[in-house]
Amino acid sequence: MIDARVKFRHLQTFVEVARQKSVMKAAELLHVSQPAVTKTIRELEEVLGVAVFEREGRGIRITRYGEVFFRHAGAALTALRQGLDSVSQERSGNGPLIRIGALPTVSTRIMPHAVALFLKEETGARLKIITGENAVLLEQLRVGDLDLVVGRLAAPDKMTGFSFEHLYSEQVVFAVRTGHPLIAGRQSIFAHLGDYPVLMPTRDSIIRPFVERFLIANGIASLPNQIETVSAAFGRTFVRSSDAVWVISNGVVATDIEDGLLAALPIDTSETRGPVGLTVRTDAIQSLPLSILMQAIREAAGVAMAKG
Repeated sequence: MIDARVKFRHLQTFVEVARQKSVMKAAELLHVSQPAVTKTIRELEEVLGVAVFEREGRGIRITRYGEVFFRHAGAALTALRQGLDSVSQERSGNGPLIRIGALPTVSTRIMPHAVALFLKEETGARLKIITGENAVLLEQLRVGDLDLVVGRLAAPDKMTGFSFEHLYSEQVVFAVRTGHPLIAGRQSIFAHLGDYPVLMPTRDSIIRPFVERFLIANGIASLPNQIETVSAAFGRTFVRSSDAVWVISNGVVATDIEDGLLAALPIDTSETRGPVGLTVRTDAIQSLPLSILMQAIREAAGVAMAKG
């Protein structure tokens, strides 16, 4: 039997603290005071009979009991949100809302065609597409803020409670403007890479470790003119108007390279390849519109890979 002492605020507060790994950040997002967050967590721990968080240096970390409860708390919030959405949709007469998280590379190369295919099916469902870093999108998926993530396969410890379907593999490229000095071949690319601004994936992005290992393997321990960004719009504009080098997933710039607006430096980056696919919660019930959308994404990915 469910303990009547566990309220919605306990689940919501616990999940937000677990996501943010900070009482202060959770309080800001929930629009309550830090003491209120702390009190709510203590009430939950009294009900459970175990600690769900513990101090780690100046911060906090979730305990193993907290990890177990987090999976179920997230599922409970997801079910509640789905129920509220269903009632709202029924009252308004609108179709169900499907919330998709997509990496920039997927948003550029796959999703436009996938959405076009999906709309032809006339399911009546509404789509909300969010672009961001893989880790952030997976956390949103875990707590029910998203129904599907289209992105790279995360590390095994991050995939608990998720199901991943491989669509294709993708590697990193070093993109530059056409006519860039490093393309001419008169300079060693790795010896002179540090002479130019380099746009790098952020430290939280899933491809960052691949890029760092690749650079170290080629004798580059650090880059003096490094700019971290996940903004495709900024990267595309900045690189086309400067001598900057953009280290980015191939899918983000594939069309630019095909159209001759950008060029890829002649570097073998095959060792940075990683699987891209569909990630869903294992405990989620897939609606018919979501299943249709996933099939559209599969077809769009197949077309994109056939083009190269």
